[in-house]
Amino acid sequence: MDGYYAFMLVATAFVLVMTVPALALFYGGMTRSKSVLNMMMLSFVAFGIATLVFVLWGWSEGWDGIGNGKLIGNPFSLFGLHDVGWGSYVGVVFQLTFAAITVALASGSIADRVKLSSWVVFVPIWLTLCYFPIAHNVWGGGWLSSHWAAQDYAGGTVVHINAGIAGGVLALIVGRRIGWPRESGRPHNLTLTMIGAGLLWFGWYGFNVGSIVFVAGDNGPKDTHQFMTETGVTFLNTTVATAAAMLAWLVVERIVHGKATSLGAASGIVAGLVAITPSCGAVNLLGAIVIGAVAGGLCAVAVGLKFKLGLDDSLDVVGVHLVGGLVGTLLIGFLSTSSAPGGIDGLFYGGGLSSLGHQVIAALFTIVWTGVLTSVIALAIKYTIGWRISPEAEVEGIDGDQHGESAYDLNPGTGVLA
Repeated sequence: MDGYYAFMLVATAFVLVMTVPALALFYGGMTRSKSVLNMMMLSFVAFGIATLVFVLWGWSEGWDGIGNGKLIGNPFSLFGLHDVGWGSYVGVVFQLTFAAITVALASGSIADRVKLSSWVVFVPIWLTLCYFPIAHNVWGGGWLSSHWAAQDYAGGTVVHINAGIAGGVLALIVGRRIGWPRESGRPHNLTLTMIGAGLLWFGWYGFNVGSIVFVAGDNGPKDTHQFMTETGVTFLNTTVATAAAMLAWLVVERIVHGKATSLGAASGIVAGLVAITPSCGAVNLLGAIVIGAVAGGLCAVAVGLKFKLGLDDSLDVVGVHLVGGLVGTLLIGFLSTSSAPGGIDGLFYGGGLSSLGHQVIAALFTIVWTGVLTSVIALAIKYTIGWRISPEAEVEGIDGDQHGESAYDLNPGTGVLA
């Protein structure tokens, strides 16, 4: 028991690092210099709002009455963690960090052009209507999992497909940046992005391995040997899938564009982490490598399609998180194996089509639910308080308009923002 709580505290801290500062740095470096502070602020603000919303009604909505088979959990039965034992608090905070990074991921699709006040309104509504219900249905014993028991260790559907489809809807409804695609907004500081990617890789071990420990529950694992095996497999699968994805992305870049870039390496890392998230304990070593390589290659191709589709997904949320999440979620149906400590036999291991069918249903459920409700939320904001900053502010820089600050003061002492 002491070991369980100690590890969960560490894992939770790792996942917290994934949002602030890792994702903030990763996204911040990918934006233009006049937008970096605003981009980072979206992650910080998302974490702050998600924290309060989660402890007030998010835990109740997602995990009240685990196994109740309902489509939506009750947000009021455990409101403010009422009747939640102190011993469960570490699990609450662990899941809180997942909610925070999910909505923060979606912010990358609307960089450079959105009012902070509109984002503040969007975050709690989206978490309530989209994130908590999906978490309840996949992890909280809701309606979906009671009928189709899809495998999702750490968030292929709940986090990445969820964030990816939300990001795509937001990019479509908010609209393109001024001058896009002619002015595509090249990353202003790839050093920040590379640091952010490295920190995301680091934090992801809390994301994936911590999920295995969390599932064990307050009473700890029934079989210590099996438990230790599963954490080891999860850790190694996360590592090799990420490495394979990074290299696959670079190969595609080299073939298509003639250069292997640092941005490609950073993006490939994230693509691999995304794809292995749902299957980290359900596949063997070869399966993890295949998942990573497929995700890296497909995501590298997918991010270029936004120009053909006319979708200004600023920081490739759809291309990396939706596509990577789908790759990881669906390939479980082929590559999951009962020889892995947390897996069942998929199609390639004699398990038939049932596992693949469950994975497809879970992915489609997430896409439809979140796609529809995100559209409603985004349109409501668009036609009430509005999403966009003024065209003049967008051209001059969102940092100065929304925050009165500049990330880089090149004229110290003059009062002139760079």
